[in-house]
Amino acid sequence: MRRALVILASLGTILLFLLATASGNTSAFAKYYTILLSINGLMLLAMIVLVGVRMMQLVQKVKHKVFGSRLTLRMVLMFSLVAVLPGALVYTLSVQFLNRSIETWFDVRVEGALDRGLNLGHNAIDFQQNDLLRKARVIALEIHDENGTALLSRLTRLRDQIGVQEISLFDETGQTIAHIGNENAGLFPSIPDRNQLRQAQQGPLKQLEADTGQGLTMRVMMPVHDTGLSERTRILQLRQPVDHTLAADAELVEQVRADYKQLSQSRQGLKLIYSLTLTLALLMALLGAVALAIYLSDKLAAPLSVLAEGTRAVASGDYSQRQPVISRDELGILTHSFNRMTRQLADARSALEQHQAEQEAANAYLEAMLGSLTAGVMSFDDSWSLASANQSALRILAIEPLQLGSLPLQRWPELYPALMALCDEVMLGFAGREEHWQKSVEVADQKRILQIRGTRLAVGESRTGYLVVFDDITDLISAQRDAAWGEVARRLAHEIKNPLTPIQLAAERMELKLADKLDQPGKDLLSRNAQTIVKQVAALKQMVDAFRDYARKPTGKKKALDLRQLLSEVLVLYEAASVKYEDTTDSPLIVDGDATHLRQVIHNLLQNAQDAIHSQESGQTAEGAVRTPQICVRTEKTDKFARLVVEDSGNGFQPDILPRVFEPYITTKQKGTGLGLAIVKKIIDEHHGRIQAGNRETGGAWVRIDLPLAEE
Repeated sequence: MRRALVILASLGTILLFLLATASGNTSAFAKYYTILLSINGLMLLAMIVLVGVRMMQLVQKVKHKVFGSRLTLRMVLMFSLVAVLPGALVYTLSVQFLNRSIETWFDVRVEGALDRGLNLGHNAIDFQQNDLLRKARVIALEIHDENGTALLSRLTRLRDQIGVQEISLFDETGQTIAHIGNENAGLFPSIPDRNQLRQAQQGPLKQLEADTGQGLTMRVMMPVHDTGLSERTRILQLRQPVDHTLAADAELVEQVRADYKQLSQSRQGLKLIYSLTLTLALLMALLGAVALAIYLSDKLAAPLSVLAEGTRAVASGDYSQRQPVISRDELGILTHSFNRMTRQLADARSALEQHQAEQEAANAYLEAMLGSLTAGVMSFDDSWSLASANQSALRILAIEPLQLGSLPLQRWPELYPALMALCDEVMLGFAGREEHWQKSVEVADQKRILQIRGTRLAVGESRTGYLVVFDDITDLISAQRDAAWGEVARRLAHEIKNPLTPIQLAAERMELKLADKLDQPGKDLLSRNAQTIVKQVAALKQMVDAFRDYARKPTGKKKALDLRQLLSEVLVLYEAASVKYEDTTDSPLIVDGDATHLRQVIHNLLQNAQDAIHSQESGQTAEGAVRTPQICVRTEKTDKFARLVVEDSGNGFQPDILPRVFEPYITTKQKGTGLGLAIVKKIIDEHHGRIQAGNRETGGAWVRIDLPLAEE
C-alpha cells in the first residue's frame, strides 16, 4: 500500500503538471491536451479502483467484526471529511473565479470596435470600387462608337487620363477586342468566365479579387452598347489594384476579427477544459487523501490489532505472545504493559500447572490404589448423592454412574431393585451415632453376600460426607463351606468305611453258617435279610466313595489335551441315549487339564441330563408343541476360553435351589447324594474355569463350563 501510494502520487503530480501546462499553451493544448487528459483519466480510474478495493476490504472486515476495523473506518471517514470539505470549497471558488475571468476576456466594446474597423476598411474599398465603376461608365460612353485603331488610341488616352492599371474590351463570347495596360499590367488580359460575362451583359459588375502577385485587385465590368445598326454588345473591363496599405490594414482587421470570433465561440470549450482540469486535480487530490487516510488509519490501528490478537491468544491459553515495542508513545507503553502481563501470566500458569501436575499425580496414585483394591469403595455427599466409586464397586454392584446421576441413595432401588437391602442397611448404619459400623448384606438377584463397613467423612467446616467400603465374601463363605463339607466328608469316609467291610463279611458268613440249620421259610428270611445288609453296605460304600472324591485334594497331573476329542471319547458310551452333539468350531480346543477329572465332569453332567429326561415323560409345551426328551451337547470357542454346554429337555432346576445348585447335598433326586454338581464345580475351580447353570425358556436346564485355552 505504501509503495502504491508513492508511485501514484508521483505519477499524478507529473501528469497534472503537464495537463495544466498544456491547458495554458495553445500549441501544446492543440497537440497533447487530449492525450494528457486521457492519461490523467486512466490514473484517476486506477486510484478509484485502489481506493474502492481498500474500502471494500475495510467494509468486509467491519461485517466480519474484525477487531480494529470499526476504528479504522471511523478514522478514514474523519480524514476524508477533513480533506473533502476544504477541497470542495476551494474547487467551488476556483470554478467561479475561472468562469468570471474567462467572461471578462470577451468585451462587447472590443467586438464593436473590430466590427467598425472592418466596416471602415470595407467602405474605403467600396469607395474605390465605385470610383472605378464611374470611370468605367465614362470610358464606355467615350468608346461606344469607336472601332479599330481609333479604339486603341482612345483607350490609351483614357487610361492615361484616368490612371487605371488595365483596360480590356471583350465581345459577347469573351474574345479580346482590345487590351491596354501600364507597366504593372500583364501582356494578356484577365479573361472573365462565362458567369461574369453573363452578369456584365445584364448590368455593371464589380468584384474584389485576390491576386497572387499584387494582393487585392478590383475588377469592374459593364456593357458597351453600339449605336449602329448591328446592335452588338461589348464588355468593358477595368482592373485596378487596391492600395497595399489599405489592403493590409483591412486584411489584418478581418484576421483579428475572425480570430476574436473564433475565440469567442470557443469560450464554453475553454470553461469546460479548465473545469475538467480542475475537476481531475480535485478528484485525484481527494482520492489520494482518502488512500493516504486508509494507509495512516491502518498504521495507527495496526498496534491495536496486534494487541487484540495477543489478547485472543492469551484468552485461549497461549501466554507466549510477546509483541514488539515499535514506539515510545502511549501505544508503546500499552504494548510493554501487555508483554509484562503475559510474562506474569505465563509464570503463574507454570506454577499452577506444576501444582496441578502434583495434585493429578497424587490423585492418579490414589485412583490406582483404589482401582487395584478388590473391595468396593463409594463416597457420598451430604445429600446422599454418589460422589465417587472405584471400578470394583461398580463391578460388584453392577451399576452405571451415568444412570444414577445425582439420584440419592434412598432412591437407588427405583433403578436397581436388588440393591434395596443394601441401601436400607447403609442408611440404617449411618442413622445411629457410631462413627464406624460393619454389617453383612445379601444382594437379592445375584445371591452375593457383601461385608459392608461405613464411616463418616468431614468435608469442610459445614459439610459432611459418607464413606462405604464393602467386600464380596460370597466366594470366601463358599470356600469356607466347601472346606467344612470336605472335612465332614473326610471324617465320614474314614469313620464309615472301616466298619462296612466287617459288616458285609459278617452278614455273608451268617447266611452261610445258618442256612443249613433252618427250614425253608427261615432260610428264605435269612437270605433276604443278608442280601439287604449287603446291598445297603454297597450303597454306603458308594456314598463313601463320593465323599472321598469330594474331599480329595487337587492333583497336579495336568497336561494339554483336546476337549473335543475327550468329549467324543465320552459320548461313545452314550450312543444309546438321545444325545445331540453340535461343534461350532473347526479347530481343536486345547486346554491344560486332568483327563480323568474332566472325563468325570462330562460323565456327571451327561448322567444328570439323562436322569432329568428320564423323569420327564414326552409331552407338550405351553404353546402346544410336542416336546421330545433330548440331550444337546455343544462346544465352541469364545475369546480365550473353550466352552462346553450341556442342555436337556427335562423339568429344569427349581427356582429355590438354583442359586445353591453347586453346594453339597443339594439335589432334586430321590436317591441322589447331592454331590455330583458340587464335585463338578470343585474340578472346574481346580482348572481355573467357570461354571454356570440355569433353566431354558423352552423347558429344561443347561450347564455351561468355560475352561481357559492353553497358551500356544
